[in-house]
Amino acid sequence: MKNDLAGRAKEIALKLTSWPSITGTADEAGFAEKLTDLLKGFDHVWTEKIAGDAARRSNVFAIKRGRSPKTIVLTGHFDVVSIEDFGVLKHLAFDCEILLPALISKLRATGENAGALTDFESGDFLPGRGLLDMKAGLAAGIAAIESYKGDATLLFVAVSDEEERSAGARAAAPLLKSIAAEHKLDIQLVVNLDAISDQGDGSSGRVITYGSIGKQLITAFVVGKQTHAGYPQDGVNAAYVAAELVTEFELAKDLSETTGAEVAAPPTALYAKDLKQGYNVTTPAQTFVYWNTMQHQRSPDQVFELIMAHARRAVDRAAQRTGHAIDLITYAALETLAGRKPSPRDARLDLPEQSRLATLEIVEAVHLANPTVIIGFGSIPYPAVLMRDQKLRATIEQAVLPFGIGSVNYFAGISDMSFFGEASGDLSLVAANAPIWGTGFTMPDAAGYPCINLGPWGRDYHQRLERLHAPYAFEVLPRALLAVIEAVVKLG
Repeated sequence: MKNDLAGRAKEIALKLTSWPSITGTADEAGFAEKLTDLLKGFDHVWTEKIAGDAARRSNVFAIKRGRSPKTIVLTGHFDVVSIEDFGVLKHLAFDCEILLPALISKLRATGENAGALTDFESGDFLPGRGLLDMKAGLAAGIAAIESYKGDATLLFVAVSDEEERSAGARAAAPLLKSIAAEHKLDIQLVVNLDAISDQGDGSSGRVITYGSIGKQLITAFVVGKQTHAGYPQDGVNAAYVAAELVTEFELAKDLSETTGAEVAAPPTALYAKDLKQGYNVTTPAQTFVYWNTMQHQRSPDQVFELIMAHARRAVDRAAQRTGHAIDLITYAALETLAGRKPSPRDARLDLPEQSRLATLEIVEAVHLANPTVIIGFGSIPYPAVLMRDQKLRATIEQAVLPFGIGSVNYFAGISDMSFFGEASGDLSLVAANAPIWGTGFTMPDAAGYPCINLGPWGRDYHQRLERLHAPYAFEVLPRALLAVIEAVVKLG
């Protein structure tokens, strides 16, 4: 069965990868129908349209009924990032086995990335857009479900749009409880099948994660006081105030949360621009800056408290240097001053840009007595999640031990686990301070199930040389998934 299972996992992975599904395209929207056809042998297969989705995408659900109502959910996303980085090999981006010799030839000719060339020449790594992230994970899950003969009931959930706004998972997660009630399922565990990056020998890629890192996108809208560049002391340059904020937040150690040996990345500025439209000798009146902050167990309230403390230090330095009073307020306080919410923005704009325009609208609706820094949230919050049931965790760790699979607490990248798992803290403070909450995006309550990630590993995902470690993905991963399923269903 081992060889048959590996062969089936590879067959499905190559087929799924051959179906283009770049985020936001018609191909992504059409992928659900193809996948539904592939899963037609399961007991019940259906799709659910994502409400209000401009791209008209759907999620795919499939049930394989076992003798027990105890149910394991296997889930992952089927959208992939753009193929523009493949250049002249773009036409081969989804054809893994033809792309492989083409990339080897190109790497030999150019001499670039000797490590990637070594990987490809070893025969252990396969390229292809989306194979690693994350269609090989989906394939391992499907192959495992097909071959499973035990008591558990298995629910497969494939979602759209993980790469941009997690519209798929945000729509699917709140449906799990109603699906469970309708089909009399007792959901014990959610297994996310996403890929892990490992630039070394694979030991840090062959792991289960028992949670996923959280993310908040923090924004600072700076309102200065314009002045002629010949008389800079007469005003407050919004670009300078933004520079103090960037300096304050850049790699701030206390915003880098540590759990054991696992360290969340500290913040770094993702965007910092003034809002001038052209050249003149007047200082910038407004700037907009934002950062990602990563969390393990901190709630949004705890993160925001730290953010405001950093912002206060930056604003105090700016006030001292300029000799002008500079106020620091939250976006929620700005809305209170205005007595209203902003109007909806163009949905085609990215979420931080929608947030900037919404904040600008409210700034223009009030009279700010002094230059002001407004701190808020500019995008979808991803709650940090971590499995709480230590008995369940120990059972899973024991089940994968024979496969050489280790354990860590947190999936290091942003993932859909944030919507399926057990979240840290509530989101009321984020809602109050996010200008486009309810218009640019909506947030479901976290599903609240024990959730792990067990997927393939490889290197350089989202890049032209994205490559999957095939022996692990096809030979080991499906068997490990079966072992986890069997161990959990037998747990009392």
